[in-house]
Amino acid sequence: MDLNGVGLLGAIIVGGFAGWLAEMFMKSNMGIFMNIILGIIGAAFLNFVLAALGIYTGTGWLVYLLVGFVGASLLIAIGRMLRRD
Repeated sequence: MDLNGVGLLGAIIVGGFAGWLAEMFMKSNMGIFMNIILGIIGAAFLNFVLAALGIYTGTGWLVYLLVGFVGASLLIAIGRMLRRD
């Protein structure tokens, strides 16, 4: 898993914040543990997709926060689409 140069502890902290921002933006109520999970997995998922498309995202806390926020928001949206069936 590529952590964009923030380290494991930084990924947990920034991922949790990114997940919380996504939760507020998407108006979902999942709790702090799911915020951390969604932020980290969302960042890893979006980094993987962007790398497969040949798009370099960069490194650092701000990039990880942005990618984590967008990735977590996408995961929340995908989860909502799957639950509607």
